[in-house]
Amino acid sequence: MWQHAGKGGWFFVSLPFDLAVEIREHLKGNEQGWGRMPVSARIGSTEWKTAIWYDTKHNTYLLPVKAPIRNAENLEAGTEVEVQLSI
Repeated sequence: MWQHAGKGGWFFVSLPFDLAVEIREHLKGNEQGWGRMPVSARIGSTEWKTAIWYDTKHNTYLLPVKAPIRNAENLEAGTEVEVQLSI
């Protein structure tokens, strides 16, 4: 997990590149505006409805991780995170 530059910057998990390629090949039609794709995500025992966004700078999808999820799972920038996604 990493934090976007700047104070108060959002926290993200970058999906592995090969997974992003597979999602784009098979599910790109599910994308909404700006590469947004609704998903259900799970980290540890915390599950929530959210979206991933395709980021052309990173060439992958980014999963935003809000404070309630980070707090519930004791996560901080630099933590390696296992994520389950349902699209």
